Amino acid sequence: MNDLSKILDKAKELEAKMKESQEKIKNIKVEGISGTNSVKVVLDGEGEMQKIEISNDILKEDKSIIEDLIVAAHNNAKAQLKSKTAEEISKTAGGFGIPGFKWPL
Repeated sequence: MNDLSKILDKAKELEAKMKESQEKIKNIKVEGISGTNSVKVVLDGEGEMQKIEISNDILKEDKSIIEDLIVAAHNNAKAQLKSKTAEEISKTAGGFGIPGFKWPL
């Protein structure tokens, strides 16, 4: 019974740390850039776009180029978000030895 008690305590501790980690993740902000700073996209920790900046110089370009740069900036931000999120979850879950634990992004 003592082992079960230890397991339950660890589970409660993990749950508390995961909630704390989720709050930290919500506050993450990442900036994706493309076209030598022509397009910047800011995402929050939940992957929602918060801001997009397009330089005046790039507005002279063909529409398809601008669209590609927006997609590239978004993908860059998404990759950064995935990395930062995985890092945060790893800090939390790493100490508990959960094999194969991955954040679903």
